[in-house]
Formats: sequence, structure tokens, C-alpha cells
Amino acid sequence: MYRRRAAIAEPVILWFEDRKITAAPGDSLAAALLAAGVSVFRRAPVSGAKRGPFCMIGNCFECLVEIDGQGVVQACSTEVRQGMRVYMPRGQSPGEGD
Repeated sequence: MYRRRAAIAEPVILWFEDRKITAAPGDSLAAALLAAGVSVFRRAPVSGAKRGPFCMIGNCFECLVEIDGQGVVQACSTEVRQGMRVYMPRGQSPGEGD
């Protein structure tokens, strides 16, 4: 669905649900995950519906993720950094076929 327009010269390596992701310095976490083919960042608490970035400017809160066990943040407003560990918010995990 999404892809990079240019090669990454000095990659930033991070992990999403124990999957290695390569990003470019300065990428937002949401952009890096989308470029890596990740479209489901969390699940809706009540229905369990798949959720991912919508607005990419911090208004909608659909891109919430947990980073390094430090709590939930918006992936679209968070810059990638080397070695970060990113997970779906606690109590959620990727379902079959995500």
C-alpha cells in the first residue's frame, strides 16, 4: 500500500511486536510502520476492530502504540529512534492475517 520513494542511506532500526523495521532518520513512527507494511497499530477496546493511522497530524488518536513500556503515545507525532520497541497497547495483539 505504502512504499518509500528513495533508499534509506543511514537506517534507524526499531521493532514492532518483535518484527524488525527499518526507518529513515526523521520519520514519524506511523510513517515508518506504514512504509514497512504495518497497517494495524491497535484494536478498538470494545469491538476489537483493527485501527491504524487516519489523520497523521495528531487529531484522531487512531495510531496509539506503546513504546519501550513507557505508556501509550501517538505514533504519528513520535519520531523514530534507534532500537525503540513498539507494541500494540497492553491487552491487544495482532490477529490472524494482520
